[in-house]
Amino acid sequence: MSTDLIPVVEDGDEVVSSRQKAARYLTTHPHLVLIGVLIVLIILTGLVEPNYISVNGLRNSALFAVPIGVLAAGQTILMLTGGIDLSAAMIATGAAYVAANQSPRGALIAIVAGLLVGLLAGAANGIGVGIFQVNPLIMTLAMSGILLGLFTSWAQTIFSGSTRMGDFIRTLGGGSFFGRAVPWALVIWAVLSVIVVYMLRRSGFGRNLYALGDNPAASRLSGTRAWQVLLAVYTIAGVFAAIAGLLLGGRVGAVDLQLAGVFLLPSVAAAVIGGTSIFGGVGTYTGTILGALILGVLQSLLTFLGAGQAVQQMLYGSIVIGLSWLYTRISAAQ
Repeated sequence: MSTDLIPVVEDGDEVVSSRQKAARYLTTHPHLVLIGVLIVLIILTGLVEPNYISVNGLRNSALFAVPIGVLAAGQTILMLTGGIDLSAAMIATGAAYVAANQSPRGALIAIVAGLLVGLLAGAANGIGVGIFQVNPLIMTLAMSGILLGLFTSWAQTIFSGSTRMGDFIRTLGGGSFFGRAVPWALVIWAVLSVIVVYMLRRSGFGRNLYALGDNPAASRLSGTRAWQVLLAVYTIAGVFAAIAGLLLGGRVGAVDLQLAGVFLLPSVAAAVIGGTSIFGGVGTYTGTILGALILGVLQSLLTFLGAGQAVQQMLYGSIVIGLSWLYTRISAAQ
């Protein structure tokens, strides 16, 4: 009988199988794996389109990743609490639409008006989920429908007029500096990323998010008022969605009520790719950033291969389903 089939025991512990080692490595070094995937995708895209490996090619991928990354910031902090925001894309669209409408009155008024849309819609979501305890899926899906109905009606009345973004917002959303090498939108995303990472790693509010998602009962027993945390986090997510809408509208230049619709699924996919659990309590925004960059490069690759928007949405949905299943299996194997 071969001794290779007999498990080796050291200090009373059975040596773990290669499958368990792989699972443990994936869970302890997720960012290294994501960086590896990102590099492979960049190389593969460069092989498909040699001109992609250039400042302009990488800049285009970064510009696509920015609204995903900003929207995914909100999805990440919500998923840490066990929630989600299905109204994020509609909030982004509404914020951009209002900003465009107010652009003739000046950049400051337009930006404040757009951010106010995110603040009010996010707060309404937080009140529904935190105070009235409506399921996040139901609350945010209903909010998306309400906003779509309101803006469809108001587009012909209250907000009839300009649908073109002002020059300053266009510069923030699509402009660059250092010879068009660095987009302003990427700088804004970087600043927001520093704030979110610090909030999650260093602040008491961030610890409350993890605690609430990991064990809501224990969090309440420790003195945390869940409704206050949820109200705050949904409001913050609404503001992030509004910022994403302003940047996206600035990049496109003109807005309509379908502006950000295709970014909802990628925003969830970026968080899931980055290792954030849809069940709450697990995840980092650093991983989400890498997830957004991966999707940005993947979009470029699919475009060069001639894949349409429908194929891309199918792929994003498959990524969410597949990775959710994979992370569940990995967690069970630990």
